[in-house]
Amino acid sequence: MKIVAHIARVLLALVFLVFGANGFYPFMPAQLPPGLAGQFLGALLASHYVMAVCAVMVIGALLLLLNVYVPLALVLLAPILVNILLFHLFMSPAGIVPGLVLSVCWLIVAFRVRPAFAGLFMKKV
Repeated sequence: MKIVAHIARVLLALVFLVFGANGFYPFMPAQLPPGLAGQFLGALLASHYVMAVCAVMVIGALLLLLNVYVPLALVLLAPILVNILLFHLFMSPAGIVPGLVLSVCWLIVAFRVRPAFAGLFMKKV
């Protein structure tokens, strides 16, 4: 399980690092999808909101790659992953598979560091 968690952590880090860096320097050019998905992404790009999201992606990915503050990295990347899944679920279902794969990787890494999240599941303080 330790090796699987290591592979999942590195894969998660590399994907978020590459796509986060692509937000700052677009080395993977892409066209906006048609319809509502394109409008949504266009608004994110026009408002420069995507720059903040990409910065969080790069920071989380670097923490995972360096294997330091892994629970913090998971907390930073979780809302981005949820938004990826929701975007594909509601606006562009054809591309949901990579988001599901990343979610499984996130869950594997989170399971490995589950003692760090134990306090979140306490009924009373």
